[in-house]
Amino acid sequence: MAHMIWKGAISFGLVHVPVQLYPATQSEKVGFNLLDKRTIDPIGYKQINKRTGKDVTRENIVRGFEYEKDKYVVLSDDEIRSANPESTQTVDILAFVDAPDISFLYLDTPYFLTPDRKGEKVYALLREAMKASGKIGVASVVLHNKQHLAALIPVGPVLALNTLRWAAEVRDFDDFKLPADGVKAAGVSARELDMAKKLIDDMSDKWDPSQYHDTFRDDIMALVDRKIRAGKTEEITEVEAPHESRQSADILDLSDLLKRSLGRGKSKPAAAGRKRAADEDGDEDDSDAEAEAPARKKPRTTRTASKTTTRGSGTGGRAAAKTAATPAARKRRAAA
Repeated sequence: MAHMIWKGAISFGLVHVPVQLYPATQSEKVGFNLLDKRTIDPIGYKQINKRTGKDVTRENIVRGFEYEKDKYVVLSDDEIRSANPESTQTVDILAFVDAPDISFLYLDTPYFLTPDRKGEKVYALLREAMKASGKIGVASVVLHNKQHLAALIPVGPVLALNTLRWAAEVRDFDDFKLPADGVKAAGVSARELDMAKKLIDDMSDKWDPSQYHDTFRDDIMALVDRKIRAGKTEEITEVEAPHESRQSADILDLSDLLKRSLGRGKSKPAAAGRKRAADEDGDEDDSDAEAEAPARKKPRTTRTASKTTTRGSGTGGRAAAKTAATPAARKRRAAA
């Protein structure tokens, strides 16, 4: 069961919906500890002065804001605490907007809100009214002594609260070098656009998150399980280096690339499926190359040179044998 973060209320107009806030996600990431391989002892975190390399005790550590390069304003814990927003335990709805208006770029961390203190009816009323209107709420909320902008979203039977990034936290498009906006300005032909749209239609499917898996975590956990069953809990195992993946040749013709992509369908939804597609693509490249490559001709050998070399080698060999068989040569070898 998820751990409740706080109890509070959703506030819009004069209506208050008593709710409880829970995290909507759970971490499935693979975590590793740093160890001393000689003793398998954990490696600790050491606080040092980066200029002198000497240890710094906790009482000598303060917080500073760097306003210029290597120039800081030092703030005490009390000063920082006094500037923290007051925790009101309230999700204050500021406005309702159309759901597509909020870009995915602004979504940060999701939470679930559940009804509290017999607030089921007013909770359901708000949820159903938002579903019927197609709107989501833009709200202000304080979590962990930090003010957040958030989106209140009806998701099936639950009201979800997704914290949002502030506008200043999302980089502007002008910071990046991008192709011109528009088909003609970007140099895309109508034929290429039609094939790309057909490929998108061919690969379209309903969103089902259960089809996708963190294959890296699965492989690591399987490896951990094998090592535990084998009793190798403190042993480093040498692993063969992975073979370099075969890369297909660069295809400069976008139309050819789109044409080859069409027909693959949507039968490979996961990362493993994409890998298989890449492997199959590589195999097709090889077979095509072998079919289309002209037969190689063996280089001609010059008979005259070959005969001359052989004859020379044979003559030299016979001359050396005769010299070694002379009586004078035998005497020199015996004296040696």
